[in-house]
Amino acid sequence: MVLLALAGAFGLCIIAGLACGESFGDASLQAFLMSIGITLGLALVFHILGRKGVAKLFRREALCLIGLSWLLATVVGATPYLLIVEHCAISDAIFESSSGLTTTGATAFQNFHEFPHSLLFWRSLSQWVGGLGVVVFFVALLSSLGAGAKILFSNESSGTSADFDQGRIQRGAFHLMLYYLSISGLCTIAYKWGGMDWFQSINHAMTTIATGGFSTEPKSLEQFNSPALEWISIVFMVLSATTFVFVIRLLQQRKHVLRHTKEVVWFYGILVGATFLLSIYLVELTGELPNHDSIRTAAFQAVSIMTTTGYSSVDFDTWLPPAKMLLIILMFIGGCSGSTAGGVKVVRIVIAMKAAKRSIMHAFRPNIAIPMRMSGQLLNEQAIQNVIVFLMLLISLQIGSMLFVSANEPHLAFIGVFSTVQATLFNIGPGFDAIGPSQHFQHLRDSTKIFLSLLMILGRLELYAVMVLFVPSVWKRFS
Repeated sequence: MVLLALAGAFGLCIIAGLACGESFGDASLQAFLMSIGITLGLALVFHILGRKGVAKLFRREALCLIGLSWLLATVVGATPYLLIVEHCAISDAIFESSSGLTTTGATAFQNFHEFPHSLLFWRSLSQWVGGLGVVVFFVALLSSLGAGAKILFSNESSGTSADFDQGRIQRGAFHLMLYYLSISGLCTIAYKWGGMDWFQSINHAMTTIATGGFSTEPKSLEQFNSPALEWISIVFMVLSATTFVFVIRLLQQRKHVLRHTKEVVWFYGILVGATFLLSIYLVELTGELPNHDSIRTAAFQAVSIMTTTGYSSVDFDTWLPPAKMLLIILMFIGGCSGSTAGGVKVVRIVIAMKAAKRSIMHAFRPNIAIPMRMSGQLLNEQAIQNVIVFLMLLISLQIGSMLFVSANEPHLAFIGVFSTVQATLFNIGPGFDAIGPSQHFQHLRDSTKIFLSLLMILGRLELYAVMVLFVPSVWKRFS
């Protein structure tokens, strides 16, 4: 089913190419026809192999399906790059495909803006599909999964099946898709109104709503030099990084949801505070008092980095060290749970801070019971422990990855190694130094790019669905 969805996406790329003047005689559209044939052939093979399989889906099978689906989708998604881009290395194609489907937005191609329209459309469409998740679409469309759909949704998205009333997960996933389509359409119209042509507005809308950051232009949104477009982008990036279920319930006029919005309040509070600090740092950098342009620039980069979209309106690699440090912190935090944004997620940061505060209080009052609540709900000890373990696992993975990248890329400075791992593991896209907003990843070794591709998938699926594939004890048969 996932492969069939990818074949359908390739078909849309052919339609986009035809609409932009390409023909079936062009190598690009022939490549997409070949990609569809390969994908459908693989789908048929899997269907034949599994036609007699048991239809029940349990947690172990769901984790396997999630992890392997994303790995397979990444390899299949690399096919158009291999067939269209001249002298394209396999590592570059896999990196670009992984960056698209995981909504990271890092690129391995220096001259991507010279791609044919159909391939540019695939770059953007891959992020749009990956934003909500191939498997969430799969869950919404295939109602025969039953209880297995809850497990799929909970492990693929950063939300849980409890986000929906009475656990009606197919209906909930359908509402998410409907909201996703609606907000994508509104963003497209807004970009067209702001001055983009239809092709640019559709592509940028898909990558904005997916908080992915791929652009059709070599300098991202800086290329347009338009304050209107930047404000439009800010609005839709923020909406896309806000918990989708919260926005849907708010639109359904469920006013009680406003009483349970601590994560959303923290998210918007951090964005406002970061914008204020970046405005001050820009004053120190330029020597000019804050004005409309500097505030817009600060707001745009704060939103773009914290939502993990990765658009750039300026080269922030030239900013002062305090501004860079703030951006690194925003990269780590990320957006809200249950959104298309990457990063650790605000809710985990808040819970970790509360747990730290409770530990400090227990140091001098060890016998007192201190309950922890989040958005009006009492947190049990297992939930708190899961957050702490996740953060420790993520930090350990980041440190280990930095050791690998630094050994494999000895020419990179420390800030380059750090931001290379940070930008891929947290699905940001641009970083600093050698991979700054005006740079690319093509100069890295093939082995490094394959490793970073895996990091992107790990970050997108929040570690467990991929890591569990490499734990042999999980797959042992028990009588």
